[in-house]
Amino acid sequence: MSPTQGQHYFETQSRPTTHPLSVAAALAGSGLHPDHVVYENGGNWSYAGGSIADITLDRTGARLRRGDRPEVHLPWSERPLELVRELLGRVEVPEWRAYGWSAFELSYAKEGSLDHIGDGPLLRLVIPAAEVRLTDGHAHFRAADQETLAALLEVVNTAGEAPERQPRPLDVRGTGEADYREAVKRAVDDINQGELHKVILSRVVDVPDDIDIAATYVAGRRGNNPARSFLLRMDGLEAAGFSPEIVVRVTDDGRVVSQPLAGTRALTPDLLANERLRNDLLASAKEVYEHAISVKVGTDELADVCEPGSVEVPEFMTIRERGSVQHLASRVAGQLAEGRSAWDGFGAVFPAVTASGVPKGPAYEVIRRYEPETRGLYSGTVMTVDHTGGMDAALVLRSIYRRDGRTWLRAGAGIVGQSTPEREYEETCEKLDSVARYLIPKGE
Repeated sequence: MSPTQGQHYFETQSRPTTHPLSVAAALAGSGLHPDHVVYENGGNWSYAGGSIADITLDRTGARLRRGDRPEVHLPWSERPLELVRELLGRVEVPEWRAYGWSAFELSYAKEGSLDHIGDGPLLRLVIPAAEVRLTDGHAHFRAADQETLAALLEVVNTAGEAPERQPRPLDVRGTGEADYREAVKRAVDDINQGELHKVILSRVVDVPDDIDIAATYVAGRRGNNPARSFLLRMDGLEAAGFSPEIVVRVTDDGRVVSQPLAGTRALTPDLLANERLRNDLLASAKEVYEHAISVKVGTDELADVCEPGSVEVPEFMTIRERGSVQHLASRVAGQLAEGRSAWDGFGAVFPAVTASGVPKGPAYEVIRRYEPETRGLYSGTVMTVDHTGGMDAALVLRSIYRRDGRTWLRAGAGIVGQSTPEREYEETCEKLDSVARYLIPKGE
């Protein structure tokens, strides 16, 4: 059956005894679908492979492709996310869930401006041809044909625990140090001259070895405790990541939550050292200021799309441990106003203030001024969108990336007026270690 009008899923269930991380990795490595997404949310894993329908947003507009049906193209408008929402409304697959990603540069274009963006995709969503959801020892299978359904079932029911493989850690210190410190110094000058209050500047570390991305995902997930994790291969882009925070979560009933993390110290094997670092973090005027202005921006952004009086901060400045670092963390929540959708919530908060700056507009200019290359997936999102109106969008940090034979890591630090180049460079190293210590070379 070709993916045409009226496409539906064949479904079945099983109870795998293997850990869902190993099952998801087995599905990704099965070869059933060259393009696939693994997404972990709250200890529940999903695998999505192939495509019944897909949506691409770029500078020309939004496109919906559905098998052998004619392509639908909506020209670029001042509200490009509305184009995506409209095309998702044309998907005729019952109870669909879309998986995909958005680039950081979507932030430049979400109000309709085409300045500062290239020709590549800003957002990609796929309604998968095959899907497995792993929850509490239960696996729910969906596939566009019965042969694929049987193949999925075979992979899951025969998957063993993924083996422990020896990583080859990458030393991220001593690379790009002079350039990054100079960028921080210039950004601090811009802040002290009144251009902005905060900006996140990142640096790139190339990985010389040929890395097994899927095996690195397994090793890294075992060594990290992220808010979300993902393994992605789409359109020639590969990535695996251990996201420390969500950009936004929207429930079916319109409850919208963002999760700003700002303020960082290292997390070490020494519990007493961690306690000292935690106390230093909580006592640091610089880190508390950086965090507080991020929370303020988060509340203002949600207030624009939520019912008056519904925006709150149910969690403020607690400590969250994320792999090799510990952060100051808060949650901002509200109820979407009547007539608003998950895409309004997403548009209000994207990009995460903790990956861009305050105010965002001037921060974008500083990022373009001092970062050596565009960001793409880094500090964008990997996301799921449901037919019910729900959405979950993970902030893409603490990740490894590969495209066109190049493999790299990337991390940033929040720069404010009190920042020092030495400390901000060290913070990028601490964050990079969340991935760099778990790199698995191919064939080892």
